[in-house]
Amino acid sequence: MRLGLALGYGGEPVAEFLPVVQRAEQIGVDSVWSVEEYGPDAVSVLGYLAATTRRIKLGTAVMQIPARTPAATAMTAMTLDVLSGGRFQLGLGLSVPWITEGWHGQPYAKPLRRTREYVEIVRSAVAHTERVAHDGEIYPLPYRGPGSSGGARPVKADMKPLRPDLPVYLGAIGPRNVALTGEIADGWLAGLYAPEHEAALTAPLDEGLARAGRSRADLRISPIVYVARAETVEQGRDKLRPLFAHLIGAAGPGGRNTYFDVACRMGHDAAAHTVRKHFAEGHRPDAIAAVPDSLLDQVSLPGPLPAIVDRIAAWKDSRVDTLILLDRDTELLEAAQAAL
Repeated sequence: MRLGLALGYGGEPVAEFLPVVQRAEQIGVDSVWSVEEYGPDAVSVLGYLAATTRRIKLGTAVMQIPARTPAATAMTAMTLDVLSGGRFQLGLGLSVPWITEGWHGQPYAKPLRRTREYVEIVRSAVAHTERVAHDGEIYPLPYRGPGSSGGARPVKADMKPLRPDLPVYLGAIGPRNVALTGEIADGWLAGLYAPEHEAALTAPLDEGLARAGRSRADLRISPIVYVARAETVEQGRDKLRPLFAHLIGAAGPGGRNTYFDVACRMGHDAAAHTVRKHFAEGHRPDAIAAVPDSLLDQVSLPGPLPAIVDRIAAWKDSRVDTLILLDRDTELLEAAQAAL
């Protein structure tokens, strides 16, 4: 198992994150991943890091599918791969409906079809073997619908890729998206993952692999894990409870929430329903208090440094290829890297 660093960049000065990345590279951390929501984009910071690092892999976790056309993403991926000397890893994801529709102004409908077509076009463009044509429902290329000139021809990228088989990861949580990941992606960026429930969590992934005639060796599993270093495990848990209360409870009763679904799949049904009920009723403190210790201990890393390192050791016997830590504590990174 390898170690990764998730860089939750929020627009702060370079001096606040560059030394962390450079230290991660020095001690042998495998990869650094940029995050994208509705503030800083996932690409710009990696362009900067491509020029200020030499070995560490650079990944997006994730570039939002509705934010860019497939061709624009392919162009960006090829460019970053060249600039970084073949270190780029393309992580894609749909985001959530309220960002897709409220921020990007794109429909969230047919997410599986949208993701499949998007990846097909990106792969075709990056492969650079022929002009890209796609007879798709969501992304027809060339476009010949309403408002078109009617004269467009398929296009081939005007640059040669460094790696025509550049790796594509998918950020997926729901079982159908996870199955699609197993079918078409090179890697899975998992949201909630626990070694104790690995069989249940990876069952859709294995279904997708089998559907495509692939094996487990064809796909890398890379969970992104929240870290909360504190003097005690309980203090660390309390730092994380508000976040997980929001993740699990954000949809009201009857609404679809994939984080809620995963928590139930891991055996936390009663607690998940309690969190969601309190959240929907506006009782946020009660929702936070209802997040169970066992869930936090399984899917995150709370507590003092020795406890965190001990817990990381438990992940080494899992199917995880790269454990991506969402944290900037260089002492913790050093201890975790030494324990692998």
